[in-house]
Amino acid sequence: MTKSNLPAETAAKSRDNARLFIALFSVHGLIRGHDLELGRDADTGGQTKYVVELAKALGQRDDVRQVLLLTRKIVDARVSSDYAQDFEVLSNKVQIVRIACGEAGYIRKELLWETLDTFCDNTLTYFRQTTGLPDILHSHYADAGYVGARLSRQTGVPLVHTGHSLGRGKRKQLLAAGVTQAALEQTYQISRRIDAEEDTLSVAVRVITSTRQEVDQQYAMYDFYQPERMRVVPPGTDLETFHPPAPTSQRRPPAIASELARFLSDPGKPIILALARPDPKKNLIRLVQAYGESAALRAAANLVLIVGNRDDVADDKAESGQVHGELLLTIDKYDLYGHVAYPKRHQSTDVADLYRLATASGGVFINPALTEPFGLTLIEAAACGLPMVATQDGGPVEILANCDNGYLIDPLDSQDMTDKLLRVLDERENWQRMSQNGIEGARKHYSWKAHVASYLEVIRPLADKTESIAVLPKGRKTSRFRQRALFTTLDLNLTGDSASLVLLVQRIQAQRKSMLFGVATGRHLEDALGELRRHNIPEPDVLITHQGTQIHYAPGLNRDTAWEQHIAHHWNPAGVRSLLNGYPGLTPQSRQQQSYFKISYMVDPSVADIAAIRQTLLRGEQDVNVVFSFGQFLDVIPTRASKGLAVRWCASRLGFQLDHTLVAGVTAADADMLRGNTLGAVIASQHPAELAGLSSADRIYYSRQQFAAGILESMAHYGFEA
Repeated sequence: MTKSNLPAETAAKSRDNARLFIALFSVHGLIRGHDLELGRDADTGGQTKYVVELAKALGQRDDVRQVLLLTRKIVDARVSSDYAQDFEVLSNKVQIVRIACGEAGYIRKELLWETLDTFCDNTLTYFRQTTGLPDILHSHYADAGYVGARLSRQTGVPLVHTGHSLGRGKRKQLLAAGVTQAALEQTYQISRRIDAEEDTLSVAVRVITSTRQEVDQQYAMYDFYQPERMRVVPPGTDLETFHPPAPTSQRRPPAIASELARFLSDPGKPIILALARPDPKKNLIRLVQAYGESAALRAAANLVLIVGNRDDVADDKAESGQVHGELLLTIDKYDLYGHVAYPKRHQSTDVADLYRLATASGGVFINPALTEPFGLTLIEAAACGLPMVATQDGGPVEILANCDNGYLIDPLDSQDMTDKLLRVLDERENWQRMSQNGIEGARKHYSWKAHVASYLEVIRPLADKTESIAVLPKGRKTSRFRQRALFTTLDLNLTGDSASLVLLVQRIQAQRKSMLFGVATGRHLEDALGELRRHNIPEPDVLITHQGTQIHYAPGLNRDTAWEQHIAHHWNPAGVRSLLNGYPGLTPQSRQQQSYFKISYMVDPSVADIAAIRQTLLRGEQDVNVVFSFGQFLDVIPTRASKGLAVRWCASRLGFQLDHTLVAGVTAADADMLRGNTLGAVIASQHPAELAGLSSADRIYYSRQQFAAGILESMAHYGFEA
């Protein structure tokens, strides 16, 4: 080598060293670079697609030298031989590397824990014998987090982690679905997963999430939670699939168009498109009600509801069947035949066509959900040029800020929903602007190119060692997240005095890591959420509604279906209504205040005798709980249901102790929350007689102050100040 060549070669080597070598880890599932078997089982979901597309997109960057996607080698006749190949080349800079991981056959992710140390050792051997150590380790999901944390400790290479889903949230969802604690451990090994996640969070110098909600709510449940180490990088969207309609002269109606036309009297009108799974939190009933109550909206556009796939609604006893049934009843109530398309089935390949069909019609996409952690459908719609109207709760706020292609709504305000939809539909020049803004915003902020650019901005300083890393205190923090709790009712308790409420909210926020916050109310879910939001009360960890017959968990308001199965024992609502139909002094409350497990009446106390009503139901062989409150409301609910029983159910499911649970109540409906081992507090109110009978009970504190000030007073009495 001559001297004249040395500077050029040195410069080339320096440039090469400046480019990143990234190792991605995705241990479970079936990983290959083509024809991904998405949905084959629980282990082949969106994460497998994400890591493959991330690897490919990184390989297209000039500032990336090499990308390895490391996964487990699978030798099993039940799956393709592709997964048994040691290497798969995706591009000149990107490879999938399959590492032996103990058991050669294809096993589900929950059974991998005992073999992950073998995977770690084999991976380190591979690095040392072939490529050398990477600049960055990036683990995906808990099992890969275990691997990444171990390798980072051994090598000193910075670890970046993406959870995709989290064990503490999964545990809550499974408990709500009726899975027992024993099954959680035997089938899901949930404690081992959570411990692995805690360990990963203690090692990872960066945690990448899709939304701020993940940072503030989901990861906040962990002992090694350190938000300073977390960065939000919105996911990429496939812009080859989701794109605007072709020019008018080149358009061909998609297959789904004829399916929608079967429902509509005037298929040529603009489309209001809603696409969501059949879940009460998606708030689709309110959307149909708003549409049915607005003649202007019906004149301006058709409503198209794509709500999963359904067969026979009458045979579907699950929550999804209830949603479908209520949607059909609401369509019928407002006589919306010819105005609403509600197909029974659609294919995944129809989704992009639906967005483009709505765009071509001059329509609008709506997401009216009570809460929306991210909102991928909004990005897909934007990429197709379809303006949006979306809930102001959650991810849509960030999406709209980036895309400027629509309006946010209060999902509990039907008039706000109607007004914003009409505004999009009626202002045609503004519609064109929003359509173009959405297309450009999706390309700029939510394409794979944009995602990778943001991703590299996060990890490059780690490799270059140009960014300081927040240092965690040594050792695992002592967590009391599930050991102490505050439950309070809503009306005349949390609400009533805004000044003291501000102080209480500050106290609750300061103690969210050490104290679970719950609200128990007789209101229905939407009504309760509206009241919480009007008073700027943070979303509780547990929201008990409908007089204790429904339980919802944060984040995401997951509904505890196991609780509803439990309280259904001996519940006969038709028998209750038959016995109380026409009963003197009882007037049924509005349909909105009723539910399957709560039958509600207004009471004229001068005519109706509550004790006599209880006797009537008892003689009619109805095993029920009768709740009389505020001197005028009567609720008949299952005998296994009440606010107090719901609190105790949550304690057993979530693991907090009743003797460390402060319960604040006001009326007779709260009595069984206060009795027993809870730390009871009766808050001063205008209904003192309703809980006067508790005065001789142990552990009951009677506050001198009303409303939130009384709760603060009770917290001080029981030592809940720190």
